[in-house]
Amino acid sequence: MSESAPSSLVRPYAVTRGRTKPKTELPLEALISTTATARSEFGTLTPECQAICDLCQEWRSVAEISALCRIPLGVARVLVADMAEQGLVQIRSSLNTDNRPNVNLLERVLSGLRKL
Repeated sequence: MSESAPSSLVRPYAVTRGRTKPKTELPLEALISTTATARSEFGTLTPECQAICDLCQEWRSVAEISALCRIPLGVARVLVADMAEQGLVQIRSSLNTDNRPNVNLLERVLSGLRKL
């Protein structure tokens, strides 16, 4: 087992201090990118936040972060929301101001699924 993979489901939730929901709404398709602040503070970040910063040099979805870091989706959402609050990542969300999904995004997803 690699060192980056958690040994159990207990450890990831310990990283979030038991929180399972982010402070702000964060859809799993939201795109995340590392900021200059994160790059300058990289050495002071937790290993989990460092891993997310490394992954998000290019835009990544919350779902991709969860899968590539091998952490539960709830943990990824909490960590990313916390990092956004600290200015370590920026978020591009598909939610409109009224918290409804973007219709254009849903149509593109449906079109992509039909092509499969």
